[in-house]
Amino acid sequence: MTIPTKYLHDRLILLLITVSVFLAFLTSIFIVLRLSSNHGNGYFVQYRADLGLSAFKTGSVGDIVAFIGFVFLVLALHVVLSLRSYHIHRQLSVTILSLGVLLMTLAFIVSNALLVLR
Repeated sequence: MTIPTKYLHDRLILLLITVSVFLAFLTSIFIVLRLSSNHGNGYFVQYRADLGLSAFKTGSVGDIVAFIGFVFLVLALHVVLSLRSYHIHRQLSVTILSLGVLLMTLAFIVSNALLVLR
């Protein structure tokens, strides 16, 4: 797959990719720094509002680290989808990257909220 030169010279596309990469690394750094080895019960990994008193479900470190994999998967997929849709329409490509930024921002907020609960 060849990368169109217009894609690499589009400032808005490059700005959105830069923001996406920054959010991916920021999320992974915050998750790694918040993990501690002295958690005996595990981490809260889910919140189910319909369960009442047992709304919080615990999990292991691997469940929290899965957020890092999710963020980098979102980054890779949105960049590839944006690249492949650029020749169809520029605004479609910008929309795909913008939705990726939104999704990574929400992943950062959710992972931070789950790690704050101890």
